[in-house]
Amino acid sequence: MIPNAFDYVRPATVDEAVAALTDAGDDAKIITGGQSLLPLLRVRLANPSVLVDCGRIEEMRGVADEGDSLLIGAATTHHDVMTDPLVQADAGLLAAATATVADPQIRHRGTFGGSLAHADPAGDLPTVALALDCVMVAAGPAGRREIPAGEFFVDYFTPALEWDEVLVAVRVPKLDPAAGWGFHYEKFHRTAQSWAMVGVAAAVRRSNGSVAEARIGLTNMGPTPLRASATEAALAGGPATADAVTDAAAHAAEGTSPTSELHARADYREHLARVLTARAVRTAGGIS
Repeated sequence: MIPNAFDYVRPATVDEAVAALTDAGDDAKIITGGQSLLPLLRVRLANPSVLVDCGRIEEMRGVADEGDSLLIGAATTHHDVMTDPLVQADAGLLAAATATVADPQIRHRGTFGGSLAHADPAGDLPTVALALDCVMVAAGPAGRREIPAGEFFVDYFTPALEWDEVLVAVRVPKLDPAAGWGFHYEKFHRTAQSWAMVGVAAAVRRSNGSVAEARIGLTNMGPTPLRASATEAALAGGPATADAVTDAAAHAAEGTSPTSELHARADYREHLARVLTARAVRTAGGIS
């Protein structure tokens, strides 16, 4: 199909992008890489009157070191995120998960911030952002504000952004491997490049033969990405053994609300969450 007619604006700065959204009203859409929006336009599931293209705003691209965290521009492509030396050194879980997103063509065009703002519960990167306690930086007419990942994903395809706000950057806390952190992203999908039926993002810090801390995010187990809080609590302070991980992972589906559809019933997704959580934690923690 052919999209409905729309006006096109390409701002050069964040302030210009906010002004364009304000002028257009709530009938505008932001586009950066376009990998999520363009298919919706083509089948007319999205019908904006104005497209505001933020893909060329220099301030919204690149990775900066802020000491305890990395600041990643929302318009930074998946490829640039996963290959950036700072991300590989200090946010390995993000680099690993990004490498599993779709295919090379999409990773070269799609953007980190676009994936988060799309807020698809089957997306890989929202889960990683939640597991890492990332903070989103949004700009609007009233200035800038920071939104913790735990508050950013509101519902299916619904981020905590106002219609006149732009997601400018994401602050990603560093997890230093020298401090005992390990990571792994595990997902189950029907075919290569398809959405995850269930995914698990795990970051584990070991100390003196124990699991000192675990951060575990779940993909496609509800209307938003979720933390496996019961498993995190069961692991914390416990022995770094395979049996202890298996026992803790048995709680992974608690508090989730997966859907049943053509390819998987809810109880099967719960089973996958338990199995994949055990795998991800063991790999992240180097536990055999």
